[in-house]
Amino acid sequence: MTVPAGLVERWRWDTPACASRIHLNNAGAALPPQSVVDVMAGHLLREAEIGGYEAAEEAEGRLAEVYEHLARLIGASSREIAVVENATVAFSLALSAFDFQPGDVLVTTRNDYTSNWIMYLALRDRRGLEVLTAEDLPEGGADPESVRELAAHPRCRLVAVSWVPTNSGLVQPVPEIGEVCRELSVPYLVDACQAIGQIPIDVARVGCDFLAVTARKFLRGPRGIGFLYVSEKKLAEGIYPLGVDMRGAHRVGTDGFKLADGARRFENWEFPYALVLGMGEAARYALDAGIERTGERARELGASVREKLSTIPGIQVWDRGPRLCAIATASVAGKDATDLMHRLRKAGINVSVSSSEDGSQTPVLRISPHYYNTSEEIDAAVAAIEELSRG
Repeated sequence: MTVPAGLVERWRWDTPACASRIHLNNAGAALPPQSVVDVMAGHLLREAEIGGYEAAEEAEGRLAEVYEHLARLIGASSREIAVVENATVAFSLALSAFDFQPGDVLVTTRNDYTSNWIMYLALRDRRGLEVLTAEDLPEGGADPESVRELAAHPRCRLVAVSWVPTNSGLVQPVPEIGEVCRELSVPYLVDACQAIGQIPIDVARVGCDFLAVTARKFLRGPRGIGFLYVSEKKLAEGIYPLGVDMRGAHRVGTDGFKLADGARRFENWEFPYALVLGMGEAARYALDAGIERTGERARELGASVREKLSTIPGIQVWDRGPRLCAIATASVAGKDATDLMHRLRKAGINVSVSSSEDGSQTPVLRISPHYYNTSEEIDAAVAAIEELSRG
């Protein structure tokens, strides 16, 4: 997609760090727009001036708008949004809403996020949950028909999938898996932490019952905040997290409680209000910029990274799958990925280190551009990696 140069310049102007650094670690934490920083700093200042509770009450209207922005971002209603600390917390809250019994089945994929896998295994050890892994397609990515076969198990309680793995540019076929879950009437949980902000999301099309999101990656929000989508269908069923607190419910008499209306039953009473407002501003900025446009630009830049690195002797590009996103992973023969990362950082180029997606846990460079990056920055980063590969 061709984006007017003036628009790219505006995005870069809104991101002051672009003037001094090539930031290609957006899959870790993107650079926020200045407006996000200003919103958070302004609220912290008000807390210092008038008090934390008072500043929250003063911002009540703007806090309500946060839910509206987040809901628009994924095609949901504001009552289906719960603001939580991060995507992992959101994911764990969704898992905790299921009263798994020994012999129950959870279906997942080979490329699910490590933290999610640890939770599955903990549920296996503590609750007797059986964890089944879908096969991959020959070209990469989970096979929806394999998911169908496993999820047809009479005791399948949940299908859980990471939309984009942390260690690859792979985009999983989440809408196709969602169709399988609808047909089988099996609940569906999606980790969208790497998808939000670079892939347009419509939860109705995805077909998920839960969607876990973080703000700090391609959404360009602050660290330490995220949200959970809970479908109206699941809310109507009365589902709630194991650790519901007094924000999610209130006591009735001495031995009862009543759940909060909507997804806020998944929230905790204590809120980092400055971060919440920052996430809301990041969502507003993303909506204004246009996810279709910015996401396609980011994916094109990611493809450019893979194409250019693949022509350099001694460099292996690891990403595979029918659809790839704005994450590229590569290893350099004879070079330590962490050392390369630090040397690039000293040169003003931010990347990160992950592990290969083939199961060997080979350390690889993870290069993740976003829409405010330029082709010149991609060329500079590739040239720097090529020079380091020879040194």
